[in-house]
Amino acid sequence: MTSADAFNELPAHVWPRNACRQEDGVITVAGVPLPEIVEEFGSPVFVVDEDDFRSRCQDMARAFGGGENVHYASKAFLTKTIARWVDEEGLSLDVASAGELAIALAAGFPAERITAHGNNKSADFLRSCVREGVAQVVLDSEQELETLDWIAAREGRIQEVLIRVKPGIEAHTHEFIATSHEDQKFGFSLASGSAFAAARASINAENLRLVGLHCHVGSQVFDADGFALAAERVLGLLSRIHAELDADAAATVNVLDLGGGYGIAYTEAEEALDVDAVATELRAKVAEHAQSLGIQTPKVMVEPGRAIVGPSTVTIYEVGTIKDVHVDDDTTRRYISVDGGMSDNIRPALYGSEYDARVVSRFVDGEPVASRVVGSHCESGDILIHDQQYPDDIKPGDLVALAATGAYCYAMSSRYNQFTRPAVVAVRAGLIKPMLRRETIEDLLALEV
Repeated sequence: MTSADAFNELPAHVWPRNACRQEDGVITVAGVPLPEIVEEFGSPVFVVDEDDFRSRCQDMARAFGGGENVHYASKAFLTKTIARWVDEEGLSLDVASAGELAIALAAGFPAERITAHGNNKSADFLRSCVREGVAQVVLDSEQELETLDWIAAREGRIQEVLIRVKPGIEAHTHEFIATSHEDQKFGFSLASGSAFAAARASINAENLRLVGLHCHVGSQVFDADGFALAAERVLGLLSRIHAELDADAAATVNVLDLGGGYGIAYTEAEEALDVDAVATELRAKVAEHAQSLGIQTPKVMVEPGRAIVGPSTVTIYEVGTIKDVHVDDDTTRRYISVDGGMSDNIRPALYGSEYDARVVSRFVDGEPVASRVVGSHCESGDILIHDQQYPDDIKPGDLVALAATGAYCYAMSSRYNQFTRPAVVAVRAGLIKPMLRRETIEDLLALEV
């Protein structure tokens, strides 16, 4: 930040679509003043802009030809409320654990619009998928294929499956690398032939029906190039399946699931994802390459999570201790401590992730000073904002919010130092709707035997 005026101004592409700063300096989201939420629910607290979330669901559905082609990646963040929103917007859902499946079903989400993921699915998880009527299971190993076939036989069902393929593409933040990328835990290798072998085994299995292929190229991806190259390689496998395997069975293999990984802007300097442009280019390239192979264009499915829930949410903290630390003869750094940290947002410590932070309870007008925003945990790496220029009139009791915290923050939260997990609330049209209550010390003690 170069000035107090710049600090007071919200970057619209980073903050929720219904966030704005009022004339008194207070930031509201969906018409709700953020200090009022802290007054009622304490801090830290996650605040989800419901209309922002829904609008991003709609953006994805429009861009990819309908909600049935968009599976919300529940690993980013899932509650019963979130599952209901996804359902009401007509999207499908993917789950990566028995717990995520249980939450989705408890919310009344239709099992026939759920896909199950994971590299080490237990027999109990697979059995639940079959019994509940989950649409597809994404197969990740030969062992899982055999186990699922056996379970489906015992349950008297035919289970639809996708094969997760390692396409030899790794994409991350505007760049992609075409490598073998074999040394990772997910999927069947395209290069070694194990993906084709898995497809053949699935077609030959009496209780499985192969309906498509799945791949995932990375995270924080903002263009279609990596997805398109992965699609080109996986379409080659699809063409081979149609050419070499049982014609009737191969005819049902018509889904190309290109996974998630769509990026969002976490800081003012980053650009927002252009969903329509990426989808248009990607779908066109898939159709073009399918035509060149002489096969029918498959149904393209995607699995965005971060790109839907990430920008919809802010986390509010209260400022506590502030101290200036002498770094060297020329540098003093101000440490601004807040009442949360790595237990509610591990991403800066884990990945070096950056965020946009603003005072939300008033205007500030101080001079910029070198600062860090740090958490309250007994860990030197508990840093939320590493190096920024913040106004020097930030003081204890101020409320500071980090934007774009909807994905992988609460979902990856912990009880480190026996901190209790924050409340999560939704806001819409001036109203606050609690989603998850704050954990209490009694919750911590309840697990003691």
